[in-house]
Formats: sequence, structure tokens, C-alpha cells
Amino acid sequence: MAPIRRRRASDNPESETNELTEQGQLSLDPSDSGFVSEDGSSPASSGSASPDQNSAPDGAVSDHSQTDSDRTGTSASENTLAHADSDGEPETQVPEKRVIVRQRSRRKPVPFDSRQGGPSSAAPGSDMQFVRDPGENRDGGQRENGGRDSTGRDSNQRDGGQRENGGRDSNQRDSTGRDNNLREYREHRDQGQDNSRNYQQNANQNEADASHDTENKPKLTINELTRMGMHALRDLATQYGVPHEDMVAMKKQEIIFQILKAHTEHNGIIFAAGSLEILPDGYGFLRSPQNSYLPGPDDIYISPSQIRLFNLKTGDTVYGQIRSPKEGERFFALLRVETVNFDEVSAAQSRIPFDNLTPLYPDEKLNLETTTEEISTRIMNLFCPIGKGQRALIVAPPKTGKTILMQRIANAITTNHPEVYLIVLLIDERPEEVTDMERTVKAEVISSTFDEQATRHVQVAEMVLEKARRLVEHKRDVVILLDSITRLARAYNQTVPTSGKVLSGGVDSNALHKPKRFFGAARNVEEGGSLTIIATALIETGSRMDEVIFEEFKGTGNMEINLDRKLSDRRLFPAVSIKKSGTRKEELLLTEEEMQKIWVLRKVINPMDDAEIMELLIDRMKKSKNNEAFLRSMNTGSAGMD
Repeated sequence: MAPIRRRRASDNPESETNELTEQGQLSLDPSDSGFVSEDGSSPASSGSASPDQNSAPDGAVSDHSQTDSDRTGTSASENTLAHADSDGEPETQVPEKRVIVRQRSRRKPVPFDSRQGGPSSAAPGSDMQFVRDPGENRDGGQRENGGRDSTGRDSNQRDGGQRENGGRDSNQRDSTGRDNNLREYREHRDQGQDNSRNYQQNANQNEADASHDTENKPKLTINELTRMGMHALRDLATQYGVPHEDMVAMKKQEIIFQILKAHTEHNGIIFAAGSLEILPDGYGFLRSPQNSYLPGPDDIYISPSQIRLFNLKTGDTVYGQIRSPKEGERFFALLRVETVNFDEVSAAQSRIPFDNLTPLYPDEKLNLETTTEEISTRIMNLFCPIGKGQRALIVAPPKTGKTILMQRIANAITTNHPEVYLIVLLIDERPEEVTDMERTVKAEVISSTFDEQATRHVQVAEMVLEKARRLVEHKRDVVILLDSITRLARAYNQTVPTSGKVLSGGVDSNALHKPKRFFGAARNVEEGGSLTIIATALIETGSRMDEVIFEEFKGTGNMEINLDRKLSDRRLFPAVSIKKSGTRKEELLLTEEEMQKIWVLRKVINPMDDAEIMELLIDRMKKSKNNEAFLRSMNTGSAGMD
């Protein structure tokens, strides 16, 4: 479509209209009923047309609606001001009657194609197709070349301000504006730093005040209460105002709960430590080791958000401040975490999982020699040494002194290696043995006596294993003394689902997987830390199941101690069979000189009987102050000892 020529006062409107009509640019029939004037009257005759003449079928468009002037909806000369001509003739605005096109059917807009600079082509058969002329204005204004609106601004200007070429705004700012902005930015930055510094000082002051208030308040630790006896607990509860008649039927954990509740009412602070057990629902509880991880009313609740925040796992030893239960709650809740596995809270975020640690042979010896009278540990220190990360198996018939031997091993470890975390796990044992072990050994004693269910045995064993694994992840050295792995395998045999495959002795084929997993967790870790497991295996009990269990674990350990029933019958303790006992890779635990002398000693005692060997060793060791003096007394050049 050709651009519309400017109209001058000298021009004849009628001739221009005829000229445009001849060029095919504009063809409007005032007599058509589809056109109305501004006053709403039809330019046609006053006679009303019939509905059939004024209406069109749906989807049809009249010929007049296809013109360019119909699409714009207004005349091309509407709201256009007259401009001065180049020859100086004044231009006047030509009045023109407004014509409105009434559409009989709704048109669908054609999407604008930005790549082509106009609307995209409509599909064939559509109601309307817009074809914009390159010279057509979008707003109907007679703007000049390069202008974007009808304000008459220059081609290099973006707004109505008379700014100079290259200017960015109308205020004619100079180079000092940028300096002012930079100065304001620095002032705001310094002010923000001061505010942050003041906020940190206030936070530190509030924390110091809170810690000062905490120090002034009375403190109470749940673990100390669990170590107390019933009489001491009742006396303490009486001091807190608990009626004596109410405590008659209460158990130990219920009395502890009442003491903690009364302590909170007196504005006291409570701290607790325990091993975390995460339930399938996502939350967890801190189980007390004094109760052998038995669920009770004094357990500490930990929310799922705290578990995710501190990256806690089952078996983590958590210590922190707790609060009393609110209305509708049953348990005390953890308020603030102080330590995780006796380490900083941040250490739990970067620890390596236990399964991803690198296992190695034990290369650091656990010194079991304490005093001259402890012959059993001195013999073990020479003939079957134990290293950090050892997987040791004590094969013992009944009444051979295995419990006494384990007590002496535990006392030797706690005496010579205070850095080692020692756990004594008693499964299916007699209650009096549990009490004796608690009073004899300075270690964490976890027990599940023979009157407990098999599921209870399994739960205790798994909690101990998970706790040990978490401590090894924090590069701690852990030692577990298990008595006995045979009874633990029996408990798993009763709890695992039946697979249909039963071995000799009534052992299910799947029952020994988890006991092997427990025993196989012992290892020396290259990244730091170690887990040592010393377990006892029962033999000669008359049960075919015990024999099968022993055969399954026989080759899994890297150190073995055999106790002989004949020696115990002759009251020779320790009843250790030297010929059948030994350690794999013992050269990593002993010096070269010690190795040479031990080999010579084994050659000397090999032809002897077990009873003669033990009598000789006991006699020689009683005469020497320690093992070093015992080895010096040997004559390496001959086959005898002085």
C-alpha cells in the first residue's frame, strides 16, 4: 500500500477522494448498511432494511471489512496535525467525518511473528489475514522518518526531553554524579558493616548472658541418676517433694521421671547422654546404656528435623540439654546438642560412612601385660598377641574360665589403653555374671540375660554394633568383648524368617548372616580408628547346633585362643592350649627380636603335653618380673631355658 500524501488547503478534497478511489486505496460505499456515522445514523436511506439484508452468515466477512482502513478501525488522517510544508505554505487540518466499521463476526487475532516483523500468515481458509504494508503506521499518526511516536522528536531521541545527542537523561548530569553514587554506596556499606558488627556483639553478649544464667541454675544429669540405687533415688525424690506412698509401686525409671519433672519445676537444667535409636517414622530416642538400651519413660525424644540438621544416625552418642515434656507430651525432648560421639557437632557433617572405610591388618599391639601375677594376659601377649582391629575368637568348652579370662583382658585394656572405648556385651548370660562384670570391669557393660526374649538379644547386639561403627567413623579405637557369639547366633536363628533351608542341628541357612556381619565388622581402618571384637564360641556342649555355629565362625577370625577342658580339670589356669592358639600376621605386632625368641620357644615346647607346657610357662613367668625379663632368660643358642 502506497503512503498517504499530505493534504494542503489548496487541494480539493473531492478530487483527492476520487484519486484514492481510482488507485484502489479506499473504497467505501456510504449507502451500505454496514457503515454508520459518528452520530450513529446510517448514511443510507431512511427506510429500514430487512434483517436478511443486514445480517450475514457466521464466518462470512463482507468485502468492505477486508480493506486496510477497516482493519485499523479509524481513518488514516485521524488525530493528525498539519505540518508546515518545505515551500512555506501553511497546512491546515482537513476535517473528515469518522467512519466506524461494524463487524458481524468476531475475528481471531493472528499471532505476531517477530522474525518477519509482522503477523504470521494465517492458515488457509481462516476468517481474516492481516498483511501490513511496510509504510503503514501502527498508531495512525503521521510521524516522520525515524520517529516512534507523534511527538515529533528527533530520530536520535528516546523521550520528549530536548536532550543533546548522546545524552542519557534530561537532567544534564555531569561526571560528579557517579562519584556521589559511589560515596553513598560506601556510606551504606560501612553502615551495614557496623550494624552487622553490633548484631554479632549483641548475639555474643546474649549467649554469654544465657550461659551465665545456665551456670547459676541447678544442673542434673540423667546418667548420674541411672547409676544410683533405689534407696538413694527414693531419698532424692523425697527431697523434691514426691510423696513416699506414690513411690512404693514405681519402678526405677518412673522415679527418675518424677525427679526430673520436679527438677524442671524448680527452674533446673537437665542434661542427658545416650545412644540414638531412629525409628521407621523418622524420629528417634536416646536410649540409656545403664538400662542396656531398653525403652523406658526416661528416654529422650529427638525430632526428625534435628536428626537431619546434625546428620545423626542410629548408634550416635548424643549429649545435650533437654527440656521437660509439654502438655500432651510423654517424653523429655532434646533442646540443644552439645556433642556427638564425644566430638564437636560439626564433625558429624564430614564423617565417612563405616562401609566406605578401608580395612587393614592390625599393626598396633594392645599391650595386655599389667602385673607379674597376671599370667594369663602375659601368655596372650607373647603367643597370641591382640592388635587394634583384631577379630579374635576364644574357643571355650564349659567351665574353662572364659569369663575370668575376659575380665582380665578388659582390665588390662582399660589400664594400659585409656584411649580405647571398651564395651562388654553379655548375651544370654546369668544375671549374677552381669553384676560381677559391672563391678569388676571399668567399662560399659551391656547385657541381655537368659530370661529375655530372643528379639531382645538381637536388639541389644545391633545397638552395640551401630554405636561402635559410629565411634570408628569419628576415628576412635573401640573394643567389644562379646560373650558369647554362639548364643547370639541362636537368637538370630529364632528371629529370622524361615527360608525353608535348614542346616544340620536345626540352623536356618539365613540365621548366620547377621552374626557374621557383627563379627566381620572388626577391622583396622586406614583413615583412622579401629574396631576390635573378642568373642567367645562354645564347643563341647553336646549340642549339634553349637558345633555348626563354631564351624561357620572358625575361619573368619584372624586370632584364635583355644581353652582346654583337661587343663581346667587339673586346675591349671589359664587353661590355654598353646599349640592351637595363635595370631595371623603376628610379625606386624611383635618386634624382630621377640619373633625370633617366640619361634625358639615354640620349638622347645612342641614335643611336650599341654599340661606340661602350661606348668612350665607358669613356673618360669612367676620367677620373672615381666615378659621382657622372661625373654632375656631364654638361651637362644640352645634348646632350653635357664
